[in-house]
Amino acid sequence: MTTKTYSFSWQGTTLQGALVSGESRGRSPALLRAELRKRGIRPVRVTRIRAGLWRRSGSLGTRELCELSRQLASLISSGVALLQALEAIAQSSSNPALVSLLGTLKTDIGAGCNLAQALRRHPRYFDALYCNLVAAGEQSGSLETVLDQVACLQEQRQALRARVQKAMLYPLIVMLTGLGVSALLLLEVVPQFQLMFSSFGAQLPAFTQRVIGVSEWLGQYAGRLLLGVAGVGWGLHRAYQRQPAFKVWSLGVALKLPVLGMLLSNAALARFARTLSTSYAAGVPLVEALAPVAAACGNPLYERAVLALRKALASGQSLSQAMACSGLFPPLMQRMCAIGETGGTLDDMLARVASHYESVIERLLDNLASLLEPLIVLTLGLLVGSLVVAMYLPIFQLGSVI
Repeated sequence: MTTKTYSFSWQGTTLQGALVSGESRGRSPALLRAELRKRGIRPVRVTRIRAGLWRRSGSLGTRELCELSRQLASLISSGVALLQALEAIAQSSSNPALVSLLGTLKTDIGAGCNLAQALRRHPRYFDALYCNLVAAGEQSGSLETVLDQVACLQEQRQALRARVQKAMLYPLIVMLTGLGVSALLLLEVVPQFQLMFSSFGAQLPAFTQRVIGVSEWLGQYAGRLLLGVAGVGWGLHRAYQRQPAFKVWSLGVALKLPVLGMLLSNAALARFARTLSTSYAAGVPLVEALAPVAAACGNPLYERAVLALRKALASGQSLSQAMACSGLFPPLMQRMCAIGETGGTLDDMLARVASHYESVIERLLDNLASLLEPLIVLTLGLLVGSLVVAMYLPIFQLGSVI
């Protein structure tokens, strides 16, 4: 039996006759119709959403969901009832996807679900960590506090991701620009100079001949080369997404690289510590929190390690002892967790650890940018400069030919 799910757009009516609509995931239209009936909705239309080539998987991103959590926390802390808060946010929103999602949540909550149960029906937007935190907040009566903590957690994770992307963007643009200029020189300019050189009637310098040879080879095989590079890139990307063994192997290799390995490991440790601190502070039991925290690490190696921590805690070990047996958690984190477990301040110690590794990531990104930029500029300068010298070297010798 297949477990693959698809996205469906649906419309229906509630028991009171109100028209509702939304988007949900399911294995088939029939199963989704049955699920809607269980939620007190009589389905009228269920249509599968077929993602086109340029269609995004959803129009709600982390920023919109973070803002939703922040607004919901503010309204609930002001004494507004949950259904009224959802209605107020929907009326003030101009995002159709968010309005549809809020309408579905209101319908589910009106049918008897609590907020966590309603959120679990939308795994496309709310992961297990988010739902567990909300469930803990509802049980402890501190939903507004937990929602505010969730919003902060989402903002910190988004900021970390944005810093990494920003640090990598400029060197990538410079490198692609330099390679494009070099390819343009080899494919367009060098052949024109070759025609001019052929009228000299003299032996060209060896360096110029090699550059002309590269230009001719690139002119013959440029299309195949691009197709080959694109095919290899697509194949590696496909294998990374579809083959867990290859993904684990590639990340294991990346972790051994000098700077990239430190960046990946510190990012995973920061996400682990920040997420576990938020979950534990919200009242989620430690063993129960580790399962969704593992998925939040964003690294299969650390995900396996965190799940191993969960098993060790279930067997009676402390968190610091389980970390010592893993090999992926540094001594600093082990000592801080041991202090937190002894003093009853584990959430605070984990937050301190997360802040430490986030600052380490910032320093690594600054150092990486300061190293990559001059290295890329120097390499591209030598490449383009060599091509220019190779083209003008015969002109410098033109006097002796004449």
